[in-house]
Amino acid sequence: MTAYCASKFGVRGFTEALRTEVLAARHPVKVTTVHPGGVKTGIASGNLADASARGVDLTASQRKRVDFYNQRLLRMQPSDAANIILDGVAAGSPRIRVGRDAKVLDYAVRRFPELYPRVVAGLDRRVFGA
Repeated sequence: MTAYCASKFGVRGFTEALRTEVLAARHPVKVTTVHPGGVKTGIASGNLADASARGVDLTASQRKRVDFYNQRLLRMQPSDAANIILDGVAAGSPRIRVGRDAKVLDYAVRRFPELYPRVVAGLDRRVFGA
């Protein structure tokens, strides 16, 4: 998750900086950042299949995590996510949070920045074990 999250934060930082530059230069362009929640894209299964194809020995815990993601977290249909994103872009929204989970996560991170990592780590231990 570390590399995945680092790339997402990089895109977010780039987009927010670009939005600032566009506004400062008064360009007639809008820049939008998309913050997706759990969308059924196959990303978890794809990562598992890629690792397996490269000969990585996958643990039962890793397989359990992918099953959990697919069954419990990655719920929104891609077409629904696309509609939310297109509607947000059409409305000129600078930030589009896709799904209730994305909104809750965004709120928790902003409202409780010190508590959030501990809560997520505790939930991770409870669901997947130590």
